[in-house]
Amino acid sequence: MSDKQQLLDMGFDSARIDWALRATNKAGLQPAMDHLLANVGKPIPEAMDEQIDEDDEEAVRAHIKKLGGTVDDSDAVAKSIKCSECGKIFRSQATASFHAEKSGHDQFEESTEEIKPLTEEEKKAKLQELREKLAIKRAAQSKEDEKANRANEAIRRKAGQDTTKIREDLKLKEALQDAEQKKREKLEDRKARAAIKAQIEADKRERAEKAAREKALREGKAIPTSSSPVPTIVPKADTGLKSSENPETRLQIRLATGGAPMTKTFPSDNSM
Repeated sequence: MSDKQQLLDMGFDSARIDWALRATNKAGLQPAMDHLLANVGKPIPEAMDEQIDEDDEEAVRAHIKKLGGTVDDSDAVAKSIKCSECGKIFRSQATASFHAEKSGHDQFEESTEEIKPLTEEEKKAKLQELREKLAIKRAAQSKEDEKANRANEAIRRKAGQDTTKIREDLKLKEALQDAEQKKREKLEDRKARAAIKAQIEADKRERAEKAAREKALREGKAIPTSSSPVPTIVPKADTGLKSSENPETRLQIRLATGGAPMTKTFPSDNSM
């Protein structure tokens, strides 16, 4: 079974598998798996120029001839690349570069030592190792996504609470304003009722006193003294008409107790 088919069976995307195989120069299943794990979530780059497997001697020869060169069979061909710092051997430059990025090692040399292909048991072990690494990586990503979702939900709830509080504060303010307006209206209503009641009482006293004076005049008795405060009579402004010409007389009386002046209209021929 090919490396690509094994990766497909594991659930990897075909395009990502092709990318991994090209990036590692088809160095084998393990380098391809390492590349897939290291680049989870990254965008697949645009199609690259055709790459030659440096481990495929026939492919290298064909490529050199295609470029117009010649190949001397006596030339020694490097079979691998060795890390001088840790001694690990790599099939291609791509896998060596990947090792350098992960470990920080920067001392490499070409080697004629050929890397033995993995046995079926080794391949199965590598596949299991990849599955475990992939499961760990996906679980970590799931936790990160869950954490981000919780943070977003907290932000959304806080925004909703802030909006609700603003609406509640606005309603409370409007309710307080309405209550204050009703309070003012009730106070003004009480004042108006009190003024009307006072006016009615004053009118009653005035009518009673007038009736008493008229009775005293008819009976020839002394005119009784008014018990109510002496009002201030404001003469009506001259309209240019004589009393005989104007059928009505209007009097405006200001009480000593204060308050709104009383205005009364009488026929011009009535006696005071």
